Amino acid sequence: MHIAVLMGGWSTERQVSLVTGAEVTAALKDDGYRVTSVDVGSDVFDVLSDLKPDVAFNALHGRFGEDGCIQGMLEVLDIPYTHSGVLASALAMDKPRARRMFESVSIPCPEGRVVRRDEVLEGAIFDPPYVLKPTNEGSSVGVRLVFEGDNTPPLDESNWAYGEYVLIEKYIPGREIQVAVMDDEALGAIEIRPRKRFYDYEAKYTDGWAEHLMPADIPEADYRESLRLAELAHRTLGCRGVTRSDLRYDDTVSGRTRFYMLELNTQPGMTPLSLVPEIAAHAGVSFSELVRHLVRDAGCRR
Repeated sequence: MHIAVLMGGWSTERQVSLVTGAEVTAALKDDGYRVTSVDVGSDVFDVLSDLKPDVAFNALHGRFGEDGCIQGMLEVLDIPYTHSGVLASALAMDKPRARRMFESVSIPCPEGRVVRRDEVLEGAIFDPPYVLKPTNEGSSVGVRLVFEGDNTPPLDESNWAYGEYVLIEKYIPGREIQVAVMDDEALGAIEIRPRKRFYDYEAKYTDGWAEHLMPADIPEADYRESLRLAELAHRTLGCRGVTRSDLRYDDTVSGRTRFYMLELNTQPGMTPLSLVPEIAAHAGVSFSELVRHLVRDAGCRR
């Protein structure tokens, strides 16, 4: 079987995608597959038309790679691909729409709203503490935390490259819990304790900048609830393959713990520091088994 591993691209997560792609390529080659690594550029349609792979392993992250665009192109080419389909990918990447989907099935989300960039520049948009984030980026790219007493504006005319709209959400205190789901079933929940203010891009991809606790050290009933919410989110968006749900666990008030869904990632990283492979390994699923499963699950019209 000939596998084309799609990696790189031109999103803000290009470098992470290249690492994911290299890890996946090595695992597939070790498994005996014929593999072609494709650093995705604007000629990707022609490249794949010439290659005619049996399966495209989507190792792209960020815009174009996980927002339904590359998935739609692969549908046109009739090349089976891994992970979620066009609609689920587009919904998950669009945070405001995903929030509405989650809330429709009673998955709690932080209080929030979408505002125009110029409203943020004018100030007084939300009582602190709050979180400001792009509406369609991943890996915490562009995320800003704003607390009472901060003297620096959350953004200015020159430092926002993520479009005209901004998602503002109430800051939820507590702990970071992330859950991997494979084929509608949760594999487990991990707790992340960043050594910075929050689990940002640098903390995600720099060794030693975050502590991983697997399984998450929370009460059993709450652990099960985190799995339930992640499975429900996966099904609600119509996801396939493997996803990762990012949850905030507010345990700051005794007797009133609660989870909040921050987002669902349809293209989880496969780097040495990524969480899905770590969660899967704890559940007895090796990295090569995880990659092999995604290849076998590949399809079109997902």
